[in-house]
Amino acid sequence: MVQAVRDGASVRAVARRFGVSPSTVVNWTHRATDKRLDRCVLDDRRRGAPRPWNRTSASVERRILRLRRELREHSVLGEYGADAIGQALREAGCGNIPSRATIARILVRHGATDGHRRVRRPPPPTGWYLPAVAAGQAELDCFDFVEDLKIADGPLLDLLTATSLHGGLVDAWAMAGRNAKSTVNCLLQRWQRDGLPGYAQFDNDTVFQGAHQFPDAIGRVSRLCLALGVIPVFAPPREPGFQNPVEAFNGLWQAKLWQRVHCSSQRHLQAQSDRYVAAHRARSARRRDRAPQRPAMPQRFRFDLRAPARGMLIYLRRTDAAGRTQLLGHSFQVSAQWPHRLVRCEVDLRAHRIRFYGLRRRAPDQQPLLNSAAYHRPDKPFAGDP
Repeated sequence: MVQAVRDGASVRAVARRFGVSPSTVVNWTHRATDKRLDRCVLDDRRRGAPRPWNRTSASVERRILRLRRELREHSVLGEYGADAIGQALREAGCGNIPSRATIARILVRHGATDGHRRVRRPPPPTGWYLPAVAAGQAELDCFDFVEDLKIADGPLLDLLTATSLHGGLVDAWAMAGRNAKSTVNCLLQRWQRDGLPGYAQFDNDTVFQGAHQFPDAIGRVSRLCLALGVIPVFAPPREPGFQNPVEAFNGLWQAKLWQRVHCSSQRHLQAQSDRYVAAHRARSARRRDRAPQRPAMPQRFRFDLRAPARGMLIYLRRTDAAGRTQLLGHSFQVSAQWPHRLVRCEVDLRAHRIRFYGLRRRAPDQQPLLNSAAYHRPDKPFAGDP
């Protein structure tokens, strides 16, 4: 390149010829200056001296490494890190002792460290705590509430949100005061349009689960799920992670719609939310191709609250120090060898039994049956308004 420029070729022509940038040609030509090419140093090297002026000498580095070996083998305290090496150098009366950071860099440079890096384990599969969902054989709908949305000069609203785990089907309904009746109407509207999932997951709010002050209570929402053959799943209290899909949509809805669009009324907010939900569904349409099939809801379905509750409910819980857990207003012994750990409690209302399965994120495919207990729920009629 340098010779071509000296022969009169332009910088750009030389750059095109050798496939480099013009600045590269200028750089090498400037380094050659007016010297003969056989006397120019054209090797690719860094600027400055070959060795930094303030680098620790090789003799000091060897002494530090030797001290580390001696301290590791003979130190009474068993300490041989950078602090211990620096203290040993001071006690030996050495001058110009390197700093703690310099000693640490010398040890790292020579590989003389015992540090263990954190093991990054892969995350469990989506819906790992439900084997059918994790295997892609069933869909899971997650529901949650965004509370206390204040419209300027208007009412205080709550927002019921929903999303499907595999298909990404989202929904959002604004309501003035959350209650179980409105929630049931929203679930019916969603499932009539999109079909039924295999599971429906909620938190432990009384709107979803039912009254907490009465044992064996099964709320209106749970009864709707059981009547349609959908298994209700209740996430463990104060346990992060299980409601992440719907909580992520909650944050997205608030950031992209609530904080950007000024709504003057509940009707206006619902209209803007419907537009956003439609756009979100259009963008995530490809996920539905890989999602499990959703069977259609029965056309002549009639929700009878007085009908006996039949089917299965799932409660995700964490045991206490004695291996016990609380659900449906009762305390059950799971396993003394499973304290402070997650369990999946399957309440079979037909077989009158509760089965407890152990859950571990490190081994999501291993969910052993820990215990089974008899559970005879009183077949009392629904106490709320029909």
